[in-house]
Order: sequence, then structure tokens, then C-alpha cells
Amino acid sequence: MKKAVILLSGGLDSLTTLLIARERGYRCHCLSFDYGQRHDAELSAARTIAKLHGAEDHKIIHIGLGDIGGSALTDEAIEVPDVPSEGIPVTYVPARNTLFLAFALGYAEVIGALDIFIGVNAVDYSGYPDCRPEFIEAFQKLADLATKVGVEGGRFKIHTPLIRLSKAEIIQRGVALGADYALAVSCYAADSAGKACGHCDACRLRREGFAAAGVPDPTRYR
Repeated sequence: MKKAVILLSGGLDSLTTLLIARERGYRCHCLSFDYGQRHDAELSAARTIAKLHGAEDHKIIHIGLGDIGGSALTDEAIEVPDVPSEGIPVTYVPARNTLFLAFALGYAEVIGALDIFIGVNAVDYSGYPDCRPEFIEAFQKLADLATKVGVEGGRFKIHTPLIRLSKAEIIQRGVALGADYALAVSCYAADSAGKACGHCDACRLRREGFAAAGVPDPTRYR
């Protein structure tokens, strides 16, 4: 079985991505990040998901994005909005996916993996620039240029199995693979027990996705 690095946030999309990688026959090495986010409920969820859904191993990397702020997810002075906004929302975390993929790339080199999975989506999403196909294509080129593997003729592959799926299609795909979405925490402002606010953009997209998929919503709301 080939090895793959899976970026596992603890949310619905990353859980589905892990299951897709497993279905494709990969031994899954999961990476999560304590980046200074408002709550650690999603990290607790990631630990549980990795353990129960067949991860080979699971590492949590600490990076201090809270030190630079600039996002409602890392700066307590910026409120998480209750309604969708125009343009890129304040929940965008500057350079987050760039840094996450850079760590995944380094880890892949260390363990001898050529495949990296990330659950970005460009259909039902909040408009983040680092979730678009153009970003993934650009990072793919960087991976070939900036690594020993790439220079010596190898080639990394950034897999984005959800990027063109609606939230409903993602949920249906995950259910077919046995996903337990009650474990996943998507809310931007979840409490310490992982219960969702029900109002933020992530909650809205998740709730609408379950409704459109015709699947009961297992989310625990406050």
C-alpha cells in the first residue's frame, strides 16, 4: 500500500477526504494543526477521527498564526459573523492552507510519500482564495521545484477529491464510505464540548448540505 499525507482538520470535509484516501488504498498519515484557532474542539475531533477511521498515525503540529492575527478565527477582537458577507470573509486565515500544505510536503518527504490529500472545496465554500483550483495548481508546481524529491525526478501529487463537489455530494460520498459525521466539528465558534453555534458560515453550509443530501444532520448544536 502506498503512503499518503492527509490534512485532517477534524471537520466534515477532511473526514470525507480521509475516507476517500483509504478507499483508494493509501496508508494514511494524518496531520492536524494547532494554529491559534479559537477552540480546540476540532483538534479533539481530529484525534478521534484519526483513531476510529483507520489512520496509520496522526500528528498535531503547532504553528503560531494567532501571533499575527488578521482573522476572526485567530483574533478574539474580531467577531465571527452570523451572516454571510460580501467578498472574502473575516474568517479567512491568511496563508493557512499554504502553510498547511508546506508542512504536509515536508512530512511527505520524510516518510517517503508522494501523495498529499487536502479537503478544499470551491463550490459550497466561504470564498477563501486558498481553496481554489488555481491555488492547488500553483502549489503543485512549487512542490516539484522546492523539494529534493522533485529535483531528483520524483513528483508529488496534491489530491483534492472534493474540490468540485457540492456539500450535499460530499456528504453523500462520505455516508457511502461509512463516515460518522457526528464526530466532525465544523463550527467556527464551537464550545469546548464541540457543540456548534448554528449561525456561522460553516454551520450554515453544513446544515444546508445535510438538508440537500437528504441525510439527517447529526451535528450537536448549543
